Amino acid sequence: MFEVKSLIKVIKENGCNFFTGVPDSVLKEMSLLLDNFPKKKHIIAVNEGSAVSIGIGHYLSTGKIPCIYMQNSGLSNAINPLISIADKKVYSIPLILVIGWRGSPKIKDEPQHETKGAITKDILKLLNIKYTVVRTQKDLLKFNNKIKYAKKNNQIAACLIEQDTFKKSKKKFKTNDNNKLDKQILLKSLLELVDKNTKIISSTGYNSRELFYLRKKNNIKKSQDFYMVGGMGHTSSVALGYSLNSKNKTICIDGDGSLLMHLGSIKTMGKFGNKNLKYILLNNNAHDSVGGQTTYMNDINFKNLSKTLGFKNFFQIKNKYNLKKKIKVFLNKKGLNFLEVITSSSQVKNLPRPKNFIQIKNLFMK
Repeated sequence: MFEVKSLIKVIKENGCNFFTGVPDSVLKEMSLLLDNFPKKKHIIAVNEGSAVSIGIGHYLSTGKIPCIYMQNSGLSNAINPLISIADKKVYSIPLILVIGWRGSPKIKDEPQHETKGAITKDILKLLNIKYTVVRTQKDLLKFNNKIKYAKKNNQIAACLIEQDTFKKSKKKFKTNDNNKLDKQILLKSLLELVDKNTKIISSTGYNSRELFYLRKKNNIKKSQDFYMVGGMGHTSSVALGYSLNSKNKTICIDGDGSLLMHLGSIKTMGKFGNKNLKYILLNNNAHDSVGGQTTYMNDINFKNLSKTLGFKNFFQIKNKYNLKKKIKVFLNKKGLNFLEVITSSSQVKNLPRPKNFIQIKNLFMK
């Protein structure tokens, strides 16, 4: 275990003064440090492929190697620009990758992370990316040498960071939750209103965990849920695919970070979604489950955007005043409906995680 500033120091000493990436819980201390950087020196990207591409653009304009950070689950999003643009057989762009290694074989993790964690090294090998597992200060020296080699030969150097590698910081991201609706109050009201045939598909992170927690806590079992325990950004697509082939009312509960990651998918929903599909955006302007980093989603006019993208009706909830009445109107209004709820960050500590995924799938498909 060591201070994250030691890693940043090694990276900066190699001429890197630009960082971009997607927040990750393993790399939370890194994000906290980067949060103090000027905006032109650090950009939180919408997805990992975008982060790699921003880094490539930075190199093309400055000739300096950039640093891209991500969780290993995001490698899948990053592969396209890594292979088709940055690879040494194409444009040979030097990059530094800092990858949070969820599901490392040496550390117990959730099944979806263990699956990706077991093949992370193999993915990097297939991509011909030289990597170092950084656990100690000595490992930083090895990583430093890989960066120097990458700079000299216009290649990519990566480091894998396991959970609890960095010393914990007492700092937290600032959140403005004053007067915002508690997500628990919103979800509890929703669950009390939906009928037994309504299906709910919820996004990865705290949204699914809070929904799971509420059902368990209050013994609410009117309908069945499908929890997106992975696949960030794909909730709306799963909900669309299900709703097109089901007579059940389908509710998609998405988060602002998830929506942002594959924003184009919401256009597909607006074009092909039918009247049995209802979309709820829980917007707290934060990547809540990985540390609270901003999503920059507090200044988007979703009323105009949703109408432009093909949704028939738009609703917005900012507080608990007449909450159930507003939810009822949203659920019962005919057409493809979009509801934005301005919520606080999660107020529940140690949220439980859904288990028994095959059972969840089978119950949902009944």
